[in-house]
Amino acid sequence: MGAIITMGLAISLIVTILEILNGFLNTDKELIKMAQTFNASKFQILTKIVIPANISTFFNSLKVNIGLSLVGVITGEFLVSKAGLGYLIVYGGQVFQLDLVMTGVIILAIVAAIIYEAIVLSEKIVMKKMSKRT
Repeated sequence: MGAIITMGLAISLIVTILEILNGFLNTDKELIKMAQTFNASKFQILTKIVIPANISTFFNSLKVNIGLSLVGVITGEFLVSKAGLGYLIVYGGQVFQLDLVMTGVIILAIVAAIIYEAIVLSEKIVMKKMSKRT
């Protein structure tokens, strides 16, 4: 189980860190300078300027990482598991049962679509709340 989680994290974590870092580095420098002019602390700059400016980057990163983390988990199951979707796909391929392979792939696609739509819905909720605050 640990290897499966490690594969999922290893594949998606690097992309997430780089994407969020890039978003933070591209935050409007003029807004940060203005906040510093008004003696804002680093924590205030982070919470009031940097994070709100990068909410869409965060959600886009989550959307991309759905696929990446599922690929990582399935790859981990290919390697070490005796159960799960990855095992079902590999086993179906080994015994030439295309129905098992396709069932695993379809279930995986449905799970990915449900998670993606949940993230889209939560993004809409967060963006609506943020627009009411301004």
